[in-house]
Amino acid sequence: MKRNTYIAAAASVVLIVGGPVAAATAASADTARTVTAAAAALPTAETAEEASAAALKHYPGVVESLDKDGTVWNVDVIGKDGKGHAELEVAADGTVTELNRDTDENATEHKNLLTAKVTAEQAMKAALAAHPGQVWSVNWEDDEDGGAHYWEVEVRSTDGKTWNAHVDHATGKVTQSGSDSDDGDDTTDENN
Repeated sequence: MKRNTYIAAAASVVLIVGGPVAAATAASADTARTVTAAAAALPTAETAEEASAAALKHYPGVVESLDKDGTVWNVDVIGKDGKGHAELEVAADGTVTELNRDTDENATEHKNLLTAKVTAEQAMKAALAAHPGQVWSVNWEDDEDGGAHYWEVEVRSTDGKTWNAHVDHATGKVTQSGSDSDDGDDTTDENN
Protein backbone atom coordinates (compact mmCIF):
# COMPACT_ATOMS: atom_id res chain seq x y z
CA MET A 1 0.00 0.00 0.00
CA LYS A 2 2.84 2.32 0.86
CA ARG A 3 4.38 1.60 -2.51
CA ASN A 4 1.17 2.68 -4.32
CA THR A 5 1.09 5.89 -2.29
CA TYR A 6 4.68 6.70 -3.27
CA ILE A 7 3.93 6.03 -6.94
CA ALA A 8 0.79 8.16 -6.83
CA ALA A 9 2.69 10.99 -5.09
CA ALA A 10 5.51 10.82 -7.63
CA ALA A 11 3.03 10.87 -10.51
CA SER A 12 1.31 13.90 -8.95
CA VAL A 13 4.63 15.74 -8.66
CA VAL A 14 5.44 14.99 -12.31
CA LEU A 15 2.03 16.20 -13.40
CA ILE A 16 2.18 19.32 -11.26
CA VAL A 17 5.71 20.26 -12.34
CA GLY A 18 5.45 18.98 -15.88
CA GLY A 19 1.92 20.25 -16.51
CA PRO A 20 2.82 23.92 -17.09
CA VAL A 21 5.89 22.95 -19.10
CA ALA A 22 3.85 20.58 -21.23
CA ALA A 23 1.16 23.23 -21.69
CA ALA A 24 3.79 25.85 -22.67
CA THR A 25 5.39 23.41 -25.10
CA ALA A 26 1.98 22.67 -26.65
CA ALA A 27 1.21 26.40 -26.87
CA SER A 28 4.59 27.03 -28.55
CA ALA A 29 3.89 24.28 -31.05
CA ASP A 30 0.44 25.77 -31.77
CA THR A 31 1.97 29.24 -32.24
CA ALA A 32 4.61 27.85 -34.56
CA ARG A 33 1.94 26.05 -36.59
CA THR A 34 -0.12 29.25 -36.78
CA VAL A 35 2.86 31.36 -37.90
CA THR A 36 3.91 28.73 -40.43
CA ALA A 37 0.34 28.45 -41.75
CA ALA A 38 0.04 32.24 -41.97
CA ALA A 39 3.33 32.52 -43.85
CA ALA A 40 2.28 29.75 -46.21
CA ALA A 41 -1.05 31.51 -46.79
CA LEU A 42 0.61 34.72 -48.04
CA PRO A 43 0.40 34.77 -51.83
CA THR A 44 3.61 35.40 -53.71
CA ALA A 45 3.87 37.32 -56.95
CA GLU A 46 6.87 35.84 -58.66
CA THR A 47 5.00 35.22 -61.92
CA ALA A 48 2.80 37.48 -64.02
CA GLU A 49 -0.20 35.31 -63.19
CA GLU A 50 0.41 35.69 -59.45
CA ALA A 51 0.98 39.45 -59.79
CA SER A 52 -2.28 39.79 -61.72
CA ALA A 53 -4.19 37.87 -59.04
CA ALA A 54 -2.68 39.99 -56.24
CA ALA A 55 -3.51 43.23 -58.09
CA LEU A 56 -7.10 42.18 -58.76
CA LYS A 57 -7.54 41.16 -55.13
CA HIS A 58 -6.42 44.65 -54.09
CA TYR A 59 -8.40 46.52 -56.77
CA PRO A 60 -11.15 44.44 -58.44
CA GLY A 61 -11.59 45.04 -62.15
CA VAL A 62 -9.84 44.13 -65.39
CA VAL A 63 -6.08 44.12 -65.94
CA GLU A 64 -5.18 46.55 -68.72
CA SER A 65 -1.42 46.07 -68.60
CA LEU A 66 1.20 44.29 -66.57
CA ASP A 67 4.98 44.30 -66.88
CA LYS A 68 7.98 43.26 -64.87
CA ASP A 69 10.39 45.96 -63.75
CA GLY A 70 13.29 44.43 -61.86
CA THR A 71 11.79 42.56 -58.93
CA VAL A 72 8.34 44.21 -59.03
CA TRP A 73 5.35 44.07 -61.34
CA ASN A 74 3.63 47.24 -62.56
CA VAL A 75 -0.06 46.55 -63.05
CA ASP A 76 -2.77 48.86 -64.39
CA VAL A 77 -6.30 47.83 -63.49
CA ILE A 78 -9.50 49.35 -64.85
CA GLY A 79 -12.47 49.20 -62.49
CA LYS A 80 -15.42 47.04 -63.52
CA ASP A 81 -17.51 50.14 -64.24
CA GLY A 82 -14.78 51.63 -66.47
CA LYS A 83 -14.61 54.83 -64.41
CA GLY A 84 -11.92 53.72 -61.99
CA HIS A 85 -8.26 53.12 -62.74
CA ALA A 86 -5.49 52.03 -60.40
CA GLU A 87 -1.75 51.93 -61.00
CA LEU A 88 -0.32 49.25 -58.73
CA GLU A 89 3.09 47.88 -57.90
CA VAL A 90 3.21 44.24 -56.82
CA ALA A 91 6.34 42.97 -55.06
CA ALA A 92 7.57 39.38 -55.34
CA ASP A 93 6.28 38.69 -51.81
CA GLY A 94 2.73 39.62 -52.91
CA THR A 95 2.68 43.07 -51.29
CA VAL A 96 0.59 45.52 -53.34
CA THR A 97 1.35 49.23 -53.31
CA GLU A 98 -1.14 51.63 -54.86
CA LEU A 99 0.77 54.30 -56.78
CA ASN A 100 -2.23 56.14 -58.19
CA ARG A 101 -6.01 55.84 -58.30
CA ASP A 102 -8.44 57.74 -60.51
CA THR A 103 -12.20 57.57 -60.16
CA ASP A 104 -13.27 59.93 -62.94
CA GLU A 105 -12.16 58.05 -66.07
CA ASN A 106 -14.28 58.12 -69.22
CA ALA A 107 -16.01 54.71 -69.16
CA THR A 108 -16.48 54.66 -72.95
CA GLU A 109 -12.71 54.86 -73.36
CA HIS A 110 -12.41 51.39 -71.80
CA LYS A 111 -15.51 49.83 -73.40
CA ASN A 112 -13.57 47.46 -75.68
CA LEU A 113 -11.39 46.21 -72.83
CA LEU A 114 -14.35 45.67 -70.50
CA THR A 115 -16.35 43.79 -73.14
CA ALA A 116 -13.46 41.66 -74.44
CA LYS A 117 -14.21 37.96 -74.10
CA VAL A 118 -10.57 37.18 -73.36
CA THR A 119 -9.02 38.59 -70.19
CA ALA A 120 -5.35 39.35 -69.65
CA GLU A 121 -5.06 36.15 -67.64
CA GLN A 122 -6.52 34.07 -70.48
CA ALA A 123 -4.27 35.84 -73.00
CA MET A 124 -1.22 34.93 -70.89
CA LYS A 125 -2.28 31.27 -70.85
CA ALA A 126 -2.77 31.26 -74.63
CA ALA A 127 0.63 32.86 -75.23
CA LEU A 128 2.33 30.37 -72.91
CA ALA A 129 0.65 27.49 -74.72
CA ALA A 130 2.14 28.77 -78.00
CA HIS A 131 5.54 29.66 -76.51
CA PRO A 132 6.44 28.04 -73.16
CA GLY A 133 8.36 30.25 -70.76
CA GLN A 134 7.48 33.09 -68.41
CA VAL A 135 5.20 36.02 -69.20
CA TRP A 136 7.13 39.26 -68.86
CA SER A 137 4.38 41.66 -69.93
CA VAL A 138 0.83 41.82 -71.21
CA ASN A 139 -0.78 44.91 -72.73
CA TRP A 140 -4.24 45.66 -74.10
CA GLU A 141 -3.89 47.14 -77.59
CA ASP A 142 -6.91 49.14 -78.68
CA ASP A 143 -7.07 51.07 -81.92
CA GLU A 144 -9.49 53.85 -81.03
CA ASP A 145 -10.44 54.35 -84.70
CA GLY A 146 -12.33 51.06 -84.80
CA GLY A 147 -9.33 48.94 -85.72
CA ALA A 148 -7.98 45.82 -84.07
CA HIS A 149 -8.27 44.98 -80.40
CA TYR A 150 -5.87 42.39 -79.08
CA TRP A 151 -3.56 41.47 -76.24
CA GLU A 152 0.16 41.76 -76.77
CA VAL A 153 1.99 39.28 -74.56
CA GLU A 154 5.76 39.10 -74.13
CA VAL A 155 7.06 35.65 -73.18
CA ARG A 156 10.66 34.91 -72.25
CA SER A 157 11.64 31.32 -72.88
CA THR A 158 14.23 29.31 -70.99
CA ASP A 159 16.61 29.50 -73.98
CA GLY A 160 16.74 33.30 -73.68
CA LYS A 161 14.46 34.20 -76.57
CA THR A 162 11.73 36.76 -76.14
CA TRP A 163 8.47 36.12 -77.99
CA ASN A 164 5.84 38.76 -78.64
CA ALA A 165 2.43 37.24 -79.22
CA HIS A 166 -0.79 38.90 -80.34
CA VAL A 167 -3.77 37.19 -78.75
CA ASP A 168 -7.21 37.72 -80.26
CA HIS A 169 -9.58 39.49 -77.83
CA ALA A 170 -12.57 37.36 -78.83
CA THR A 171 -11.16 33.87 -79.40
CA GLY A 172 -7.94 33.73 -77.39
CA LYS A 173 -6.11 32.43 -80.43
CA VAL A 174 -2.49 33.49 -80.90
CA THR A 175 -2.87 35.27 -84.23
CA GLN A 176 0.64 36.59 -84.65
CA SER A 177 3.92 36.24 -82.86
CA GLY A 178 7.57 36.79 -83.30
CA SER A 179 10.87 36.64 -81.53
CA ASP A 180 12.86 39.74 -80.63
CA SER A 181 16.06 37.76 -80.87
CA ASP A 182 15.80 36.05 -84.26
CA ASP A 183 17.76 38.45 -86.51
CA GLY A 184 15.09 41.04 -87.18
CA ASP A 185 12.33 38.71 -88.33
CA ASP A 186 9.76 39.85 -85.80
CA THR A 187 6.51 38.39 -87.10
CA THR A 188 5.55 34.87 -88.00
CA ASP A 189 2.03 33.63 -88.37
CA GLU A 190 0.72 31.09 -85.92
CA ASN A 191 -2.35 30.16 -87.96
CA ASN A 192 -1.88 26.39 -87.86
